[in-house]
Amino acid sequence: MNYAQMMPFLIPIALIVLALQITALVHILTHTNYKAGTRVLWVVLSFIEILGPIAYFIWGKSDE
Repeated sequence: MNYAQMMPFLIPIALIVLALQITALVHILTHTNYKAGTRVLWVVLSFIEILGPIAYFIWGKSDE
């Protein structure tokens, strides 16, 4: 299978990852309270592909 055949599957996945990362970064930069960690920690972790933003929304995002 070549790259041209994989594009219909890769583009939506890439867009979802990008949207998740942007959403996490916006939330991190606009809020000051976190369940665990600091702003710097979550900004750095949010750049770890899909795991960073998911970790932020599970363990870092405060309910306030």
